[in-house]
Amino acid sequence: MSGLISDTAMVMAAGLGKRMRPLTAAQPKPLVRVAGKPLIDHGLDRLAEAGVARAVVNVHYLADALQAHFRARRTPEVLISDEREELLETGGGMVKAQGLLPDPFFCLNSDNIWLDGPVNAFAELSSRWDPELMDALLLVVPHSRAMNFKGVGDFHLDPRGKISLRRPGRIAPFIYTGIQIVSHRLLRDAPEGRFGTMHLWQRAIEEERLFGLPFNGLWFEVGTPEAIRPTEEVLASG
Repeated sequence: MSGLISDTAMVMAAGLGKRMRPLTAAQPKPLVRVAGKPLIDHGLDRLAEAGVARAVVNVHYLADALQAHFRARRTPEVLISDEREELLETGGGMVKAQGLLPDPFFCLNSDNIWLDGPVNAFAELSSRWDPELMDALLLVVPHSRAMNFKGVGDFHLDPRGKISLRRPGRIAPFIYTGIQIVSHRLLRDAPEGRFGTMHLWQRAIEEERLFGLPFNGLWFEVGTPEAIRPTEEVLASG
């Protein structure tokens, strides 16, 4: 685990995959294949390459299929956070899994595909992590490095990397990649049940403890069936 701030990551895999229909009618979105392997394996393989030993994966929609898929994987070791009874969204999912997670921990979405720059994403985040200043450190990417992305962006960064939200009617220069380091401090006094991470991020922004790190690699938005082919073409080209 040389150079990494944590040996554990949480992987968000409990969503319904509505934007990926019809491919998700009979399989969960993390098992949709892109460039020869399921989406979730792209992220799990990157975790293994970086030296992350464990992945806590939350499951809800077609959870049995995901659990069966994980039986063949040895690295990282996969632990399940079961949300079959209630889908808790990203914030609630982290709170439910908190007992399985060290402080801090990596967190990533299960539909992430990216190509690292000179340093792998998890080492890059680790090198910038400062627990005295930060409740969370988000990996963000400029529009020029966000393949298939057609939105207006998410965040602004000040010169120190502190995050502010996109202003109404404006384009924000940075897009959240779905990868972050999270401190348990971010999860304190969280609501019960289902809620999104933005609830926690907004408090951290008000306290000036939410930071972003611009990514030097390429990141792919793979949220719809139409995004799969162009992603595969870029990956095939190296």
